[in-house]
Amino acid sequence: MLKALGNIFKVPELKRKVLYTLFIMAVYRLGAHVPTPGVDGTALSQFFQRIAASAGGNLFGIMALFSGGALQKATVFALGIMPYISASIILQLLTVVIPQLEKLAKEGGEEGRRTLIQYTRYGTLFLALIQTFFISLWLENPNAFQGTVIVPNPGWSFRLMTILTLTAGTVFIMWLGEQIDEHGIGNGMSILITAGIIEALPTAVIQTSSLVRFGQLAYWKLGLMVVLFVFTVIGVILIIQGQRKIPVQYAKQIRGHRVYGGQSTFLPLKVNQAGVIPIIFAQSVILFPATIAGFFPSGAVRSIATWLTPGTVLYIGMEAFLIIFFTFFYTAITFNPIEVSSNLQKYGGFIPGIRPGKNTAEHLDYLMTRIAFTGALFLALIAVFPSIINSPKVLNIPFLVASFFGGTGLLIIVGVVLDTMKRIESQLLMRHYEGFVKKGKLKARVR
Repeated sequence: MLKALGNIFKVPELKRKVLYTLFIMAVYRLGAHVPTPGVDGTALSQFFQRIAASAGGNLFGIMALFSGGALQKATVFALGIMPYISASIILQLLTVVIPQLEKLAKEGGEEGRRTLIQYTRYGTLFLALIQTFFISLWLENPNAFQGTVIVPNPGWSFRLMTILTLTAGTVFIMWLGEQIDEHGIGNGMSILITAGIIEALPTAVIQTSSLVRFGQLAYWKLGLMVVLFVFTVIGVILIIQGQRKIPVQYAKQIRGHRVYGGQSTFLPLKVNQAGVIPIIFAQSVILFPATIAGFFPSGAVRSIATWLTPGTVLYIGMEAFLIIFFTFFYTAITFNPIEVSSNLQKYGGFIPGIRPGKNTAEHLDYLMTRIAFTGALFLALIAVFPSIINSPKVLNIPFLVASFFGGTGLLIIVGVVLDTMKRIESQLLMRHYEGFVKKGKLKARVR
């Protein structure tokens, strides 16, 4: 591993990409500490310190995750890239529904890809304007902060300034992510999310050590947490990289004096086809009443929000059910067995023992359903794991510490690290350097 890291700096182009990516990450984290005008940052920080044990109890908790904690500080990067993620998901769903967008994605080539990216940018700007308006109302409302006044001078001047500031911050983050895509290494948006999540890791470590030092966390619990963390990471890696390889045979075709086809390959069906999107959707839906209760103090809404408090049996059950539902929903959108079957038949490919056409589509649909069910159960388990170990009846571990044992954050960190390592690995192997994965060396015997 150390040798592979050293090899990165022996390749000038790869060295430049890695350093450029680190520079962009530093700029992003610096902007996450620039305060928004008109907000009492001290009062806001003290409020979130008081509720740190139950952080993530509303929809803004998800946004805070994707902003690297910038939302809890009300900085210019408070929205993070949540509007970009939402716009990308919405456009992807519309691509399946609207024929023009579907044609643009499949047949438009590079020009079509650029057009869709431009649509995503417009969608990001539109969503940012809407979200920043509601954030300004949220900051102005003392009821959302247990009576604490966060904005000393509320009004339309503050709202307009907040909308302009936070929207500009979101657009700048989007630009930073695109710069990583173009000049750096890895997926820009995912790397920025990971940088924000990892920043909370030192705080979690300090909090854990304080609990152990003052006797609030037993040593056996700490040891159990370490063991659970190791097994959780191993499970996440296996699920992210797990795939079912469907054998595909291509028939031989004779054109003139040349023979084409006759090759054997496989069709990979990923276990976690939907990624972290089902968890995001599920948490957004289940935590929506708690968020609305902060704006509109209605008795019915507050009762629903109380029933769906994170850590309760109802909350855990609803979250698991919604994750499984959205996993099947998003997998059905991103994987079309009829289209895959049609493409195989078009290029002379077939699955051994399965007739081409309708039978192949039904076979792929059957396999993908079984695989998606396994991935859905794993996502549900990972998502509810922090709530379980945070429960007073189990380990009673603070939520900030427990959140690193599962959920969206852990999936993103592991996924981004694996993806970045693969990209660096390919760059090293192209230039005949040893990568992270050691390859067996063939030794020829001279007789």
